[in-house]
Amino acid sequence: MSEVDAQRRYYEETAERYDEMHIADGDEHYLALDWLSNIIRQQGITSVLDIGSGTGRGIRYLKERHDIRFVGVEPVGALREQGHRKGLAPEELVDGNALALDFPDDSFDIACEFGVLHHIKDHRRAVAEMCRVARKGVFISDSNNFGQGGTMNRLIKQAINAVGLWQLFDLAMTRGKGYHYSPGDGIFYSYSVFNDVPVIRAKFPTLRFMSTMASQGPSLYRQAPHLAVFGAL
Repeated sequence: MSEVDAQRRYYEETAERYDEMHIADGDEHYLALDWLSNIIRQQGITSVLDIGSGTGRGIRYLKERHDIRFVGVEPVGALREQGHRKGLAPEELVDGNALALDFPDDSFDIACEFGVLHHIKDHRRAVAEMCRVARKGVFISDSNNFGQGGTMNRLIKQAINAVGLWQLFDLAMTRGKGYHYSPGDGIFYSYSVFNDVPVIRAKFPTLRFMSTMASQGPSLYRQAPHLAVFGAL
């Protein structure tokens, strides 16, 4: 079984407990959602695509605040069923693949994601797809593995990354698998939002960053464990 299939099985088996396992009031994604909500209001956004929507937490939160078009893409049927039971219409939470979004270029004002990219091996392709279907910008709320851990742990990771050996190091640490597993998060990859900045900047050159969890210092790359980034024209 591939890691993709294993991850989908994990979510199928935990779908009924998904919200209680992954959602907490005031967590880092709610802070990011508040920021995106303000962006929607300030920039006159009329449509938003959310990839890896799960049960649609992000869409439900934003729908309470904005009367615009929202579409979530979620490949796991059991999670979509939970989202539909929680009030999202079938056309608001649809089947789909983040690596090959079934929408034309520039279909939505903004494409966003919340804690999904660290579960996608080819995250650059997913972000490229988000940029392709977005007209005005891309919004990402996800982890920064180089800002996680104690001071020494972070310095070691950053030094390995600085000489271009992080992927080889991570492959060795995972005994050749290239991915990690935890009962609370299933399969995930070593990921930093900074990995995808060049992909975002290729279409949306104006970037804004925010630390969404308590940072250990002023450097977002070196000391912030979780970030939100908004790329715009």
